[in-house]
Amino acid sequence: MTEQEVIAVCENSGALLTGHFQLRSGLHSNRFFQAALLLQYPDKAEQVCRHIAAGFADSNVETVISPAVGGLIVGQEVARALGCRAIFADKENGELILKRGFAIRPGERVLVAEDVVTKGGRVQQTIDLVRAHGGEVVGVAVVVDRSGGKASFDVPLHSALKLDLPTFEPEDCPCCREGMPLERPGSK
Repeated sequence: MTEQEVIAVCENSGALLTGHFQLRSGLHSNRFFQAALLLQYPDKAEQVCRHIAAGFADSNVETVISPAVGGLIVGQEVARALGCRAIFADKENGELILKRGFAIRPGERVLVAEDVVTKGGRVQQTIDLVRAHGGEVVGVAVVVDRSGGKASFDVPLHSALKLDLPTFEPEDCPCCREGMPLERPGSK
């Protein structure tokens, strides 16, 4: 898929929005990406995740792990495309842990999958979890990298789309100056 094709899939699913948005950070933006709106369509999720997985086709991935909840569908679809198993990490007391009988054996080749990376904290926690269990992290696969190049890991990062969405302090927001209604989307 080309970047324009990925953008079209995101826009057609309602995941990439244009308007006036207040982000969880309190900043404002005229663009917003909500991965869940893309992932609600299995055919679109499969198409985009297959594209991401192609970047790791020669990496001998044995397992795909994703942090719950946002990465679950991405991990499942990337694993399907790579023909391997998919597991996920649960959040408990602010930390990611393996539960539900999931295990990683020493030396197992593991790919981390997530829906969106902004700062990379949750992805790094997942990488650390895999390594704590003796797994070998071969890379990170995300639908959208909106870090502006700031999220950096010591393994390859492949995304279907890199978004550099503009953000503004409320007092500097051009949408506010134009009187556009403010929306508060997000997962909370």
